[in-house]
Amino acid sequence: MATGKVRPRRSKAPVVAVTGAATGAGRLLAARLAEREEIRKVVAIDGQRGDVPDVTWRVVDIRDPLLSNRLSDVDVIVNLDVEQSPEADPRERRTHNVRGAQTVVTAAAAARVRRVVLVTSAMVYGAGPGNEVPLLEDAPLLAEANESIAGDFLEMEDLAANAPVTHPGLEVTVVRPAALVGPGIDTVVTRHFESPRLLSVKGCTTGWQFCHVEDLAAALELVVVEDLPGPLGVGCDGWLGSDEVNEIAGKRSFELPAALTFGMAQRLHRLGMTPAPATDLHYVAYPWVVDCARLRAAGWKPGYDNATALRVVMEETAGRHAVVGRRVGGKEATMATAAGATVAAIGAAAAIRRARKRRR
Repeated sequence: MATGKVRPRRSKAPVVAVTGAATGAGRLLAARLAEREEIRKVVAIDGQRGDVPDVTWRVVDIRDPLLSNRLSDVDVIVNLDVEQSPEADPRERRTHNVRGAQTVVTAAAAARVRRVVLVTSAMVYGAGPGNEVPLLEDAPLLAEANESIAGDFLEMEDLAANAPVTHPGLEVTVVRPAALVGPGIDTVVTRHFESPRLLSVKGCTTGWQFCHVEDLAAALELVVVEDLPGPLGVGCDGWLGSDEVNEIAGKRSFELPAALTFGMAQRLHRLGMTPAPATDLHYVAYPWVVDCARLRAAGWKPGYDNATALRVVMEETAGRHAVVGRRVGGKEATMATAAGATVAAIGAAAAIRRARKRRR
């Protein structure tokens, strides 16, 4: 993706830094790279020290302007320090994600790091009823640039696209995983499967694709070692239809018209009753399956299929209950099923309005 003079390697065996190395995919990637003979040293960066052995730990916030001082010996840096929880305050989440990525890119350029790998999401393609299944990796990015997590990823992608101009000679590779699953993963998609019933939009056929964090780490390992160019999609082969998802999840779906579904979801979000904007529901109602052609061509194969990945989601979310992304008690969740979910939502919104009027 870069233009201009190519920065020379400091040695034939590169030093690789991984942000977010204390947990999740970052921890898995740091551990995998530490075992590779082709990697001279792994620098693990996080706000707290983790337990990965045989790496050099540097405890620092990736938003710290002095980050460049910690990258003086680094050739490649992979940014996996990304906040995706629906519970995160949208402004704080965006500050962490976008400013963090911006600082990583700027610090890398200042420290003469050769390459940055930014992990975003296939959400940047947008989720819509007219999406091709699967989407090509070079498909246009049609996600909405709003306060959603997809909006964060779009801004991170802008940083990558502008890097050749703002930082000549710095390579920036973008990696876009499908819906992440695995231990500790909490997103708008995983919370969908905490609902007593699974939402579907009337007249729309969706397709479900997942990406286990272990497969993401394996893909990133290959991207680093083989210097693969981006953008690269990462995910399980193929996709699941709604009937397969319902069977594996052991839950029934309820179907609502799109206007009612998204209109009510946005109203509830404005009232502060749900954590995510209505556009986040697009990612559980419409397809956003991505092809992984570049990784396949490089010899990468996912260790998980979509069915197995979904079973991981169900194991991780067992005992939890959510309605429109908001965690609730079991009894409350059971009551909010099918049309009752919509009625309950409308009733709750009306009750809030009545209470406000009484206080005036």
